[in-house]
This record gives sequence, structure tokens and C-alpha cells, in this order.
Amino acid sequence: MLINAELLLQYQRCKRRPFLDAHGDKSRRELENDLLSKLYQDRVAHQMSILTQFTYQQPVYRQGDWKAGVRATLELMQQGAECIYQGVLVSYSQRHILLSRPDLLVKHRGESCFGDWQYFPVSIELGKRPKQEYQVVAAFHAYVLAMVQQSEWEIAWLMLRGKEAGYCVDLLKWMPQMHCILEEYIQTLETDEAPEVFISRQRCNLCPWHNYCYTVAQSQKHLSLLPGVTPVRYTQLQALEITTVESLAKTHPTQLENLPGFDRIVAPKLILQAKSVLENRPFIIPYLSLKQEYIVNSCAVDTSVCLDTSIEIDTEAIQLLFPKDDILFTAPVEIFFDIEAQPDLNLNYLLGVLVVDKQAKTEQFYSFLAENPEEEKLIWQQFLDLVWQYPDAPIYHFCVYEFDTVKRLAKLYQTPHTSVSAVLSRFLDVYEILTQNVALPIESYALKAIARWLGFEWRNPQASGAKCIYWYDEWLKTGDRSLLEIIQRYNEDDCYATRSVKDWLMNFLQKNSGLS
Repeated sequence: MLINAELLLQYQRCKRRPFLDAHGDKSRRELENDLLSKLYQDRVAHQMSILTQFTYQQPVYRQGDWKAGVRATLELMQQGAECIYQGVLVSYSQRHILLSRPDLLVKHRGESCFGDWQYFPVSIELGKRPKQEYQVVAAFHAYVLAMVQQSEWEIAWLMLRGKEAGYCVDLLKWMPQMHCILEEYIQTLETDEAPEVFISRQRCNLCPWHNYCYTVAQSQKHLSLLPGVTPVRYTQLQALEITTVESLAKTHPTQLENLPGFDRIVAPKLILQAKSVLENRPFIIPYLSLKQEYIVNSCAVDTSVCLDTSIEIDTEAIQLLFPKDDILFTAPVEIFFDIEAQPDLNLNYLLGVLVVDKQAKTEQFYSFLAENPEEEKLIWQQFLDLVWQYPDAPIYHFCVYEFDTVKRLAKLYQTPHTSVSAVLSRFLDVYEILTQNVALPIESYALKAIARWLGFEWRNPQASGAKCIYWYDEWLKTGDRSLLEIIQRYNEDDCYATRSVKDWLMNFLQKNSGLS
């Protein structure tokens, strides 16, 4: 069995993927998408920027011929090359072959089979933090290298992005962890069945097996499809033999609230989420007056508000149902705001604003677009000029990014604090208000999932924030204006989707709270 660092990296992210890569039906794999291509290009660009700091030699061998790569790398190490780029190292055992391709091998003083020098591995990673998966892979490189040069492993480095670009890996800590993961990986690949499916939205979306695994999860009605079920919480639920949405919906909160990953807030909220999915209807998340405890014991007849009928709720308690009741009322003018950004450039290139004037019965969408990074300051001022025209209008957005970005842009462009604070005071996060107050029968609380549950559709079903990052990069490279038009349409749809969610939430809460 051939084991390389990439397989070990993927195994840490998903225990199922390496098994499918080795034994799965390849026809079920999806083709590489645009975002994956961009990530690959970004990683290569990051590598090239790091390599400018080194004078290196590269072993010459035909791509895919790792045995020739090993021979060429050993020749350079024997010659005492100061730095080797994309070297190939291998270690054999009775059960498997460990193949290591560290990005760099850097020479330093020490004893090895080559003489009075030895090498340490350097991994160049695209992330900004020294994640566990990176450090385990670095330990893997150090382990194979130690066997090749017949020396004790001493040093391994990560080269990341950001302020802490150079990071020394604690091999005393991570070497034992690496061996445990390596052994577990080998055992997994030697079994006949793939590991259990678990849909983790952030990690799974970029995997070529995502659609296949998602189909499996849906057929099993797997708990990982339930919002709020993390791997840690799933392990705790399994230990209690709570493996279905129905069994979770019938669980009493006290069974969960003291377990790792849960507390007195999370436990009842997750149970109510299961109830919402099971009954395919929304529920208001209720609170007890002052104590702020959730009530999930029974449901009031003929309403969608979940209440314990044995408890008398007074007016004060009803008000506590809505920590932010601003969203319950219609303003004469309402603003909906959404940003498209390019994180690699630290650039917010599109500020989309939908102005809904209910008195004048007009709707106007404004697309403030920076066609290059230098225009960000211009569109920032255009945004401010517009929202200052409506000093009393609430500004609705979805998630905290817009709020944080306005603060950052104000600081970057030295906008007077009084001007910005007056704008920020009008910001209302639809996501925060919804998730604090309502459980919906959906798999995710992303804007797309909620709006589509309400019947809203984007004009381009394939568009996404991630693809906009790719499209904007392509615009900068090619000057193809059609890419900007696609992004602008998507951004406009995001604003209208935010409005759709806000309007539904306002109507639902008013109807079920007795405040209408």
C-alpha cells in the first residue's frame, strides 16, 4: 500500500474520502470545479512567493515516476545541496510504502548518512493558521526523512500566509499523533466498507465525492444533515443511541445539556430543530421569562409556537421571545445590503444596496462596483452617500460580515466615527434574529437554504459567493465584462433574498406572537 502526505491530509479532513478514492466507483466522482482550480492556482502562487526566499535545486524526473524522483533526490542530498524543491523520499515496510514529497528540504548542521549535515522538511500551506492537519503532515515528512537520512527527527517547518508565515512544528507533540492517525488510516483502507458518511458543509462542498455522499446521507436520513449536529455532538448522540431525527426530537434536554458539545441552550434548541424537520414546519424558539430557559415539552394546539402548556406566560415573557424586535415592524424605507469580496486581495469589490420605499412604492438596486482594487475607496464613499440619504431606514444584512466590513472600511479610509456609528446603529442581522427566534425544517441556515425553502430562486442556480471570487479573479485577468455582470446579478439576488427572508420572518413572528 502506497501512502503519501496528501492521503493523510485528506483522511484527517474526512475518513471516508481516502477509502472512496481507493475503492469507490470513479464514475461517481465529480469533475474539479472552478473554485478548486483557483485554490490550486493560489497554492502554486503562494509557493512561488515563498521560493523567492530560497536558492534551491530541483530533482529532475518524469512526473509520476516517483522511483526516479527518489534517486534524483538522494543524489542531491548526497551532494549536500543547500535546498531541494519538490524532493521525493520513500520508506519501506512489510505492510506499506511511505512516500513523502515535502515542498522543501533545507540543509543544516547535524549528523546523517550523508555526512556532517542533515535536512529538515518545510511544508508550504495556503492557510493562515498552523492547523492540526498541517502539523501532522509535517510530522509525516519529518518521520520519513529521518529514516532516509538515518538520523533522529528534529525540526519541521510550516510556511503559511499572513503574519505568522514561518511556524516551527512541535514534533514531540505531533509525532505520536501522526503515528496514531497513520495506523488508523491503514486499518480504514484495509476494511471492506467505507466509513460512515458525515456531511460537514464547509469541508464537503469542495470534495469530488460530495454529491454521492450527500445522496447516501439523504437515503439514511442521517443526523449530520440536521443543522447544529457537529461531529462532537454526533458522537455524544451515538453513545446515547440517538441516531435518528425522530429519536432526537423525543429526547428530553436534560439528557444532553451536560454532555461535551452541549449546554442548557444548545440541547433544547437542537431538539426543537429535530422536531421542526420531523414535522416539516417552523417553530418559534420560546424562552421563560427572566430565566431565559428554552421550553420544548409540548406544543400549543393549532399554532406553530412551541410552548409548555403547563406554564403561564405573561406579557413580559412574550416580549422576551424576541431579543431584537426591530424586525417585527415595517419601516417606510428599508435598505438591504450585501457585499462581494475577494479575500486574497483583502478587497470588498461590490457593495450591493436594495432600497425599498414603501410610501413611494419603488424599489431601486444600486451596484457599487470596484473594477480594480484601487476603486474600493470610491465605492465605499458611494455607499455612504446613498445610505445617508435615508437616515432613518433600517439596513438589513445576512450574517455579521457586512457589519464588520463597514467598520473595517471606515477605519481604513478614516471616515469620521460619528458618521459611521450612525449608520451601524441601523444595521440589523437577519441571520442572527432568525436563528435566535425560529427553527426551520431545513438542512442549513445559509441564505440560499432559507430563501429557497421560502420559494425564492436565484437567476443563476449555479452562482455562489465562492464562484464570484473565481469570476472576479478571471475578470482581473481577462477583462471579460460578462463576468462582472454575472456577479452583479448574483449580488442583486442576494439582496432580494435577504428581503424575502426578512419579510417572511416579520410576518411569521407577528402572526404567532400576538403582536400583529
